[in-house]
Amino acid sequence: MDQKEGKILIADDEPDILEIISYNLRREGYEIITAKDGEEALQKSIQLKPNLIVLDVMMPGKNGMELCKMLRALPDFRHTLIIFLTALNDELSHVRGLEYGADDYISKPVSPKILVSKINALFRRIHQPDSAKVLQVGNITIDPVQYIVLDDDREIILAKKEFELLYLLATQPGKVFNRNELLSRIWGNEVIVGDRTIDVHIRKIRQKLGMDYIFTVKGLGYKFVM
Repeated sequence: MDQKEGKILIADDEPDILEIISYNLRREGYEIITAKDGEEALQKSIQLKPNLIVLDVMMPGKNGMELCKMLRALPDFRHTLIIFLTALNDELSHVRGLEYGADDYISKPVSPKILVSKINALFRRIHQPDSAKVLQVGNITIDPVQYIVLDDDREIILAKKEFELLYLLATQPGKVFNRNELLSRIWGNEVIVGDRTIDVHIRKIRQKLGMDYIFTVKGLGYKFVM
């Protein structure tokens, strides 16, 4: 198998899971790094800069959610792809995971076929040619190449999905996007998330950018206003 452009770190305290995930992703051509706990995962992430990180939520010491939050606070990892492995199948746990900054989650027991499919899909999305342009809306500048939002000269730090959601809304000011459309356009068909995911991300964008730009259309969805 030809080597793919993707370095993946897998962190899980169960050796059998590390082995089966590593084996299947190496077969796909990815370069694999493993870690048996949160501390090792943090050190290797900072040292080796993986393109995608798979984190077990329930690791001892630093759990996956704590580690994800720590990584997202570092400039080098604001837009790194992160997937959670979790035995927690309730909606609240999934929403919390996405709120912490994960791009996707996979339920245990792990299906190697589903894991490989989701990872391939995430890499396809980030490797698509980007013809998006910088948006200037009043004092707000939204740069989709550098993932930067400026309010005058003040940089506003948004997580990857928050940025993508803001950019989509801002490309068509005044257009009402319903939740299903936003879920499909931002998370894609491979990720199963609910309406609450959108509401959580909108709330976080408003906290960082202010309340003046994204308007709720009751019973329909959201629109960007100038």
